[in-house]
Amino acid sequence: MSDFPYLCAGTAWDNDGAVLRLYAPDGAPYPLRLGPGTELRFRTQSGTPRYCLGYDQMLEAGRTSHPCPAQAPAERGYQCGRCFARDESRLVHNSHRGGPLPAGLRDYLARPQWLYIATFADGTTKVGTAAGQRRVLRLTEQGAVAAQYVARAADGLRVRVLEDAVSSGLGLTQAVRSGAKCASLASPLPLDSLADINAGHADAARALLFTLDPAGFEVVKDTWSRPAAFDAVLGHRGAGIYPLPLTTGEHGLLIRGLLGSAALVSTDGEELRFLADLTQLKGQRLELGRFRTMLPALQEPLF
Repeated sequence: MSDFPYLCAGTAWDNDGAVLRLYAPDGAPYPLRLGPGTELRFRTQSGTPRYCLGYDQMLEAGRTSHPCPAQAPAERGYQCGRCFARDESRLVHNSHRGGPLPAGLRDYLARPQWLYIATFADGTTKVGTAAGQRRVLRLTEQGAVAAQYVARAADGLRVRVLEDAVSSGLGLTQAVRSGAKCASLASPLPLDSLADINAGHADAARALLFTLDPAGFEVVKDTWSRPAAFDAVLGHRGAGIYPLPLTTGEHGLLIRGLLGSAALVSTDGEELRFLADLTQLKGQRLELGRFRTMLPALQEPLF
């Protein structure tokens, strides 16, 4: 059992797979791999608030994250007031609308960026942006099932103008809630149908982009390849949603697969599979140990 609670900053993906980002009270990272077979056992305190995850400084080489010195309770989103005021990443999405920008953020935005169209398990489709060096992992972390890149922009300011144009012109959202992504995996559309939906929106986006001033970007046709790790989740149809809130009580989860931040899990002695949205753990303090899930009485679906 851990001697202290770890602060959870959510899930992330790298070239080796998924990790749960945990931090000790002194800010030291403690990444926990979430490969198939991993036991995720923890306890969270009932009624506790979310805690601050610190702030990001934007530099030409990328973003640098700084932990909250006090791991204080969050006041806005996942930040305390002090870290919110110092955070530069929150300025990114409105950077193309004018106003002064920190020098490091200007350098960060000067790098090439990609515009993509991503489709999720129920057919919901969004438009988004990704920096060049993370364009593949960005879509993996988003939990896309099908996606295409439709433009390469010279910088982050131009790509966000394109994002707004496609969003308003085609009625595509720029954000999909993690809970909705997880729930959609309980009854996903066939993969061929999702590929067709995505291709239709991507082609429409390219057609719209061709009508715009071409300065600062080029239209591209490049398909994102879904990672093989997603197959464990997509191949298990009929899993229900994990019936307990992850933000309170004890949980003992055996990871069977991960898609974005949605985990296919089972519990001790149970054959049932569940879908758990691990984004719920973001900003929570987790005590690790030999904890178990106490499932409520569950009714099998009627067909």
